[in-house]
Amino acid sequence: MPQTDAILDLRGVHLRYQKVHAVRGVDMVVRSGRLTTIIGSNGAGKTTILKAVTGLLKPSEGHILFCGEDIAGREPDDIVHRGISLVPEGRRLFGPLTVRENLNIGAYLRTDRAAVVRDFDKVMAYFPDLVAKLDDRAESLSGGQQQMVAVGRALMAAPRLLMLDEPTIGLAPNLVRTIGKIIKTISDNGTDVLLVEQNASIALALSSEAYVLENGMIAMQGPSAELAASENVKRAYLGN
Repeated sequence: MPQTDAILDLRGVHLRYQKVHAVRGVDMVVRSGRLTTIIGSNGAGKTTILKAVTGLLKPSEGHILFCGEDIAGREPDDIVHRGISLVPEGRRLFGPLTVRENLNIGAYLRTDRAAVVRDFDKVMAYFPDLVAKLDDRAESLSGGQQQMVAVGRALMAAPRLLMLDEPTIGLAPNLVRTIGKIIKTISDNGTDVLLVEQNASIALALSSEAYVLENGMIAMQGPSAELAASENVKRAYLGN
């Protein structure tokens, strides 16, 4: 049986790209009310795990339980409908469309129009810098503003679990701090968050629980504060 506080529970998950065995027997739990992070070097398999959770990649072995139900291999639109949203690496906005149009795309599966309006207002509260940019094309925005739109678009789906893939990559340090604060606020306001990051310092500072992924396998796991104090993590990921 799944753990009662687990919103996402990966059990013995193996993922392959043709002959490449990218993820090997991963067990991982995202507990409700705790911001969870996966850190690891480029190519460790972090994004591959997110692709499996969102239905873009089917596990060759194992189970992916969301709210107690196995969703492994389900179609991406079904998974979004169940309450999982992904902010992909590189933002992947529709550049020629306006900020408003990009945000509304996030709600394309929803029929609760009054709630959509409320969520739009909530996104504007998270990202007040976007209010004056709503009618601007997304491609005209700065990198930090584009990342805000990408997070806002995912929130417009009203997810129970928000997954973010490298949200701070390529951003200036001040914007990294801004995006980090917003992610923490989103978590504190009741949306469960799974954060994938190469920036281990910001990831461990924001999160409660952490997993270290190396060569497709979990190398370490535990409370983020404990991992941040680990000499192995300091040497490998924190530059200490």
